[in-house]
Amino acid sequence: MLVKHLGLVPYPDAYQAMQDFSSKRTVDTADELWLCQHDPVFTQGLAGLASHVFNPGAIPVIPTNRGGQVTYHGPGQVMAYPLLNLQRAGYFVKEYVYRLEESVIRTLAHFGVTGHRVVNAPGIYVRLADPFAHTALTGPALPHDPFKGLGKISALGIKVSRHCSYHGLALNVKMDLEPFDRINPCGYAGLQSVDLFTIGVNTSWEEAADVLAHKLTSLLAP
Repeated sequence: MLVKHLGLVPYPDAYQAMQDFSSKRTVDTADELWLCQHDPVFTQGLAGLASHVFNPGAIPVIPTNRGGQVTYHGPGQVMAYPLLNLQRAGYFVKEYVYRLEESVIRTLAHFGVTGHRVVNAPGIYVRLADPFAHTALTGPALPHDPFKGLGKISALGIKVSRHCSYHGLALNVKMDLEPFDRINPCGYAGLQSVDLFTIGVNTSWEEAADVLAHKLTSLLAP
């Protein structure tokens, strides 16, 4: 997998480039992993409801063809876009999503943080009271509040076309978190978003991106 660091890229440009790459690739096209940051933008997935964006202000809201609902992207967040031929890799979408999440969990572990999955809520979460605790979550916290005591540190949304994936995941490193308060992140009212900095990890965007890239390239291998 060819890893490309693209720097700060306007979201519409990255979105178009991913679609162009995917539409033109052949069975012999090498897989790529794009790492970048975006200017402030809200992106709305195919399942997104306008009611989940209640105060965008000057930040644009861009509809996309990825799965999921609304999220926010901005500087200080690692965007990882694996452009992967799943058929050639030898696994299906469910396994692909698991491997993406596992890459984030292992990246967080590199910094001493324990990441958690929540059933039926793609992405990775951390315990707000003690993000460094290693104890596993013991099932859903409460049926009416599965996110009680948790903050979301990584969002995930993908598109698969002709057995090939694009879009990907976001890892919050050190960013302005205020725009998350203007939406229901991923469609969940009251869900708190966090980054590595706010939970006590002071690392650079570059280091976080490099660690995540290493985990992704290892776990997405056939």
